Amino acid sequence: MSEVRTQIPYRSLGTTGERISVIGLGGHHIGVQANEKESIAIIRTAIDNGVNFMDNCWDYHDGASEIRMGKALQDGYRQKAFLMTKIDGRTATSAERQIDESLTRLQTDIIDLLQIHEVIRTDDPDRVFADGGAMEALQKARNAGKFRYLGFTGHKSPDIHLKMLDVAAEHGISFDAVQMPLNIFDAHFDSFEKRVVPRLMDEGVGILGMKPIGGQVLLDSFMVSPEECLRYAMSLPVSVVITGCDSLKILEQALEAARNFTPLNDAERAALLERTAVVASGGEFELYKTTSAFDATSRHSEWLE
Repeated sequence: MSEVRTQIPYRSLGTTGERISVIGLGGHHIGVQANEKESIAIIRTAIDNGVNFMDNCWDYHDGASEIRMGKALQDGYRQKAFLMTKIDGRTATSAERQIDESLTRLQTDIIDLLQIHEVIRTDDPDRVFADGGAMEALQKARNAGKFRYLGFTGHKSPDIHLKMLDVAAEHGISFDAVQMPLNIFDAHFDSFEKRVVPRLMDEGVGILGMKPIGGQVLLDSFMVSPEECLRYAMSLPVSVVITGCDSLKILEQALEAARNFTPLNDAERAALLERTAVVASGGEFELYKTTSAFDATSRHSEWLE
């Protein structure tokens, strides 16, 4: 069920009881602006217009995205935001250090949702839950009140997401949220929508969609518009669609898509899927699945240790 605040729909985050905006502000793009003031303006404009879900990560732009967001969330803005960030560490030592660094950069004493970032290798779940693994630090940090809710992210394969859920269950751990690519093209190739979303719905886990436009790559197919991409993603059973906004113009595009949102009906959805079926079937435009171009922790394996 959705509600509207300042014309932006809000949805439930799984079974947490939290209400979050259907559009979330992607953290990676908060760091590409040459002028820090512009990125702060983007964050505050988003919040002023009803977007409360703030995405970030310990490794984005060597911490610059978190630093900028920390500055933007001063002057009363922190209280209006649902703040999420992610860590890369697979060991307890690295995870603990990264959590504390994120808290410092974000200028907050508690993170609303903390996620294990880039679960993209088949051994990532085992490393996280091993003796001395990241989960030890995460449980300690949660007990200490450093974050409220726990999740994980990944963009590579539904199989790895499902393994992470299985390994967590074996250790008696349940996640509050899980993040994955959810877009028109995903429906055709190694699909998170088809294979992971149903399980999360059954288990009451908050579903966080990312890459609704695939880092603009989906637009290179000349088959879809930004508005269609955002509407498709918001029509899925997601709590939030996290989208990158590297300018106020792009932010306004996302805000308008949310303000004017009506779910796709069956005929509209079928038409979009038919239009994209051939070009999307081989994963050519989902480079985060088929190449290492989006794999930051593979290029920087030291972040995991």
